[in-house]
Amino acid sequence: MSEPLVCSAKGCQEQADWALVWNNPKLHTPDRRKTWLACEQHRPSLADFLGARGFLLEVVATHDAPEDPGPAH
Repeated sequence: MSEPLVCSAKGCQEQADWALVWNNPKLHTPDRRKTWLACEQHRPSLADFLGARGFLLEVVATHDAPEDPGPAH
């Protein structure tokens, strides 16, 4: 059995239903996909945080989240 997905917001222990897919172009290659998980309550604030920095690529249901290929070697 897999572990439940938990929201990435500080102190939140709610189940995550959303994956916020992002990339910091100053640190990551263009194909790199980082993911923060979000419950319904924290989805807007986490998306706003990433969006304000130009990092947010998309918001998808957790089951549709892409796998992170990891850092390029």
